[in-house]
Amino acid sequence: MAEATGLVGKVEADLEIKASAGKFHHMFAGRQGEWLKATPGKIKSCELLEGDWGKLGSVVIWNYVHNGEAAMTKKRVEAVDPENNLIKFRIVEGDVMKDYKSFVSTVQATPKLGEPGSVVNWHMEYEKISEDAGHPETILQLAVEISKDIDEYLLKEE
Repeated sequence: MAEATGLVGKVEADLEIKASAGKFHHMFAGRQGEWLKATPGKIKSCELLEGDWGKLGSVVIWNYVHNGEAAMTKKRVEAVDPENNLIKFRIVEGDVMKDYKSFVSTVQATPKLGEPGSVVNWHMEYEKISEDAGHPETILQLAVEISKDIDEYLLKEE
């Protein structure tokens, strides 16, 4: 779902996964280095520049494939809430910033009630540089695809 007024907007997606909310969150908060194994073809490398994996203020550079092309992003963790399986990233540099003044992604996994698995919510808020800037739907779709790959990876561990 997308909502935009002028240059500011947000996109959001929910997906059901089989992994527990806690395990999924832990992949985002503490095991980002394993994404290369979990997401073949999408994540090419990631490097921790500052802080500790998934901790408030930590900074990571990601090299990934977006729309069939190599891309890079530098993200800073802005919020971590382990009790609610939530983590928020702000993109501070990289290819996405060619189109956006600001771009913040929040991912939260919520346990399903009365059944195994969880629901992952991706929420992205952005401000475009201009009306001609690309739409973030493709970034949201990539996040959903990566989430599915991570779910499959976590299920193989069990």
